[in-house]
Amino acid sequence: MDMAGLDKKFKSMIGEQLDIQGKLNPVERRLGTLKKHLERADIYFKCKGKKPLTEAEQILFTTAKDYLKGVMNGKTTIPTKAWKDEYTKLTAERKTLNQRYLALKEEVKEAAKIRKSVYSVLRQEQQPRRKQDMER
Repeated sequence: MDMAGLDKKFKSMIGEQLDIQGKLNPVERRLGTLKKHLERADIYFKCKGKKPLTEAEQILFTTAKDYLKGVMNGKTTIPTKAWKDEYTKLTAERKTLNQRYLALKEEVKEAAKIRKSVYSVLRQEQQPRRKQDMER
């Protein structure tokens, strides 16, 4: 591979890292949202049929109920199973993306070392020529 090819490959690897980061960000945000939904649903269902509720449980229940009402968009059934399924799917996707990102990070480190070494060799090769040119 020539220097242009090496530079192109290096830039491609950096581009892939940025692409993975771009994919990870919305996955992380959605996982956070789903986690919050599931936590509130769990509180809601734990307190829903319980009698009597302590004052703290009543506050938690009311807060969870209001939260879920806000995210349900008029639906009457809490889609806990769908949220859990989506959470599982996104967790697997995040794991895959993270694994690729970490592997690519190591590849980029190696490519950077190679690139630096090649540039160093090229500079050393050019220095004697400059000396010879200056002596003339």
